[in-house]
Amino acid sequence: MKSGLNAKTVALIFLVVLGLYFLLFTGIERSRHTDGPWEVEFQTSANGDATLVVSQEHLKISDAKIVVHGEQVTNAPGPVAFDRVKLPVPFGRVIYEDLTFLPGVVTFDLLGHEVELLPRALVVNKKLIPWQSGMTVDLWPTNKPSEPPQPPKGRKR
Repeated sequence: MKSGLNAKTVALIFLVVLGLYFLLFTGIERSRHTDGPWEVEFQTSANGDATLVVSQEHLKISDAKIVVHGEQVTNAPGPVAFDRVKLPVPFGRVIYEDLTFLPGVVTFDLLGHEVELLPRALVVNKKLIPWQSGMTVDLWPTNKPSEPPQPPKGRKR
């Protein structure tokens, strides 16, 4: 008996599977980036206080400020769009980021304060704050956590 699979059939199946793979890959990549990144403007106030101005167009968040009083920063201010991992920031440090599906989650150690940008809310020093455009969150040296923020522990291999 003759088998139903010949070179032409195998090639056709390969092309159909390859086409489906590229369609799925393109669709998933588009959905990962469709909502856009967190846009954070690192600034200093007139008296040198560190300030973050957070925006996220898809979530309709704009001009949300986080001001760290009593902490002088000397680095040059500038914008950062968190569309890929391990981007440098002008001050503070990023201790966690999950940007698989934008806007994702970004957690900062902001001069001793833990600031976490989540799509559903802002978390400051483990306290949930609902997002509002134009809001201002003031952070003072007196309300720093007793232990500095740490990155999550990695998995054991």
